[in-house]
Amino acid sequence: MVILAAACTITAMKEGSSNAHKVKYVALGDSYTIGEGVKHGEAFPDLLAKHLNLEGIDIVLSANPSVTGWTTKDLIENEIPVFDQIKPDFVTLLIGVNDWVQGVDSSTFHKNLNYILDHIQSLLPDKSKVLLITIPDFGVTPTGNRYSEGRDISKGITDFNNIIKAEARVRNLLVADIFPETQKMKDSPDLIAHDGLHPSAKEYALWEKIIYPVTCKLLKN
Repeated sequence: MVILAAACTITAMKEGSSNAHKVKYVALGDSYTIGEGVKHGEAFPDLLAKHLNLEGIDIVLSANPSVTGWTTKDLIENEIPVFDQIKPDFVTLLIGVNDWVQGVDSSTFHKNLNYILDHIQSLLPDKSKVLLITIPDFGVTPTGNRYSEGRDISKGITDFNNIIKAEARVRNLLVADIFPETQKMKDSPDLIAHDGLHPSAKEYALWEKIIYPVTCKLLKN
């Protein structure tokens, strides 16, 4: 479904009040959320907040505590406390690639994902305001295979993404599926950062084009 930018203009959420207020946004994740390999302001959360503001949504990226290399366990221990302090209205969650790289089994990943979502939803003013984002296929990048340990990266990430999508269905949450777009990095060096592994600024901008309309749909509800 195509959602036109102009159609995204809404009044920010505030329960029990007709007055608009600034939507507080927290981005949780790892290198893909903090923007490893690109300049400050070029990661998708920054682009998303800027785009939403341009289209009339009064939103601020209150925190992006993501760190390169962090797993779901790291997020629970280090990013959840930031979430608790900020008390945001809206959250994006892109996590799991480092779990797979470090050999975390799917059941443990699923358990940790559930813990994160349970905690986030229990404290959000509207528990539906969580946007899940699928894990990129880093196996198509020039240096991706260094982290495979002989495993099929695409299959492994797909398995984790299926867990994310299934949990989203159970909880009636929206998903922005960037995985297919990330597979195009294989034949496009300009979509890959200088480290040969992470996305370039151009690729992050392509992710934001996928994430933006889903966010619009979510925030309009």
